[in-house]
Amino acid sequence: MLRALTPYVLTVLVRRGAEFAAAEDAVQDALVEAVRVWPGEPPRDPRGWLVTVAWRRFLDATRAESARRRREDQVDREPPPGPAPGADDTLRLYFLCAHPALSPSSAVALTLRAVGGLTTRQIARAYLVPEATMAQRISRAKRTVSGERLDRPGDVGTVLRTLYLVFNEGYSGDVDLAAEAIRLTRQLAAAIDHPEVAGLLALMLLHHARRASRTAPDGALVPLAEQDRGRWDTDAITEGVAVLQRALSRDRLGEFQAQAAIAALHADAPTAGETDWVQIVEWYDELERLTGSPVVRLNRAVAVGEADGPRAGLAALGALDPALPRHTAASAYLHERAGNLRTAARLYAEAAGQAAALPERTHLTRQAARLNTALDTPR
Repeated sequence: MLRALTPYVLTVLVRRGAEFAAAEDAVQDALVEAVRVWPGEPPRDPRGWLVTVAWRRFLDATRAESARRRREDQVDREPPPGPAPGADDTLRLYFLCAHPALSPSSAVALTLRAVGGLTTRQIARAYLVPEATMAQRISRAKRTVSGERLDRPGDVGTVLRTLYLVFNEGYSGDVDLAAEAIRLTRQLAAAIDHPEVAGLLALMLLHHARRASRTAPDGALVPLAEQDRGRWDTDAITEGVAVLQRALSRDRLGEFQAQAAIAALHADAPTAGETDWVQIVEWYDELERLTGSPVVRLNRAVAVGEADGPRAGLAALGALDPALPRHTAASAYLHERAGNLRTAARLYAEAAGQAAALPERTHLTRQAARLNTALDTPR
């Protein structure tokens, strides 16, 4: 419950004139006090209790600074602590944490801290960096946005990209960032009626539904075509498809809705062989029109290879920059589908050398070894 209350309490303090950094520190102090006091003396109004304690902590810190008298004059004119703001203020906080002046990593960290209510230690563990490093990153981000007001319209796209970055961090340390991103996106969807917010929520739910089948017991990656679809979360798929259908009915297509539509077609197929690749290519055409992304074009080439045959896929891939991430891996896959096993084995080995993540590197190395073994086995 404390995490859910964090953004509401923080926006109260900022609305009353507290700088973001000081307000966030005061809220964190109040949360620590709540953990200490609430088990023995649970408040009737948890939100109001947190607002009151956080406001007092802010006042105490303000009085200790050199500008005490000037700031107290301003504080005295503010209304007494009261109920936390509604969804609109929470939405503004999302926009503030996804400020364009922040780097993507800083925006994600600040969102997790201020909106998600995670501690600096939890965020540091999730990103596998020292706590001191993460503390510095969050402090710099807070200083960057401290002079910004909460009365300017925000860019929904920036907020959504930040939440998608959180989701794609997956799981590490003691924080499940994918689940946290879904929770925050649900909160955002409740605060704003926007088809792309719904599109992102649908995309997250559909991807998250396949999570249990993505890795083998030894941690190895399991390609989509080889996943045990019986382990997919059908409730999450059903919800994701329903959320997507409502968003698409608004006829305001955006990139997250298009990505979710592709994910829904994968989820809808009883087997890999029954996947509607023709429709998936059509959705990639829409996604390319919306984004112009070369990565989208690469994924489209692989889909073309499934819909129209591997040679058609290789032709589409040949028009792209070979330096694109995963270009070599996609080429290896399509060459294998076309029967060019020696070329595919060589490309899998090259792609393994280019892979940044260990699970992906291990998977590609195993693919190369599998083909080399087949080639060396007498027929």
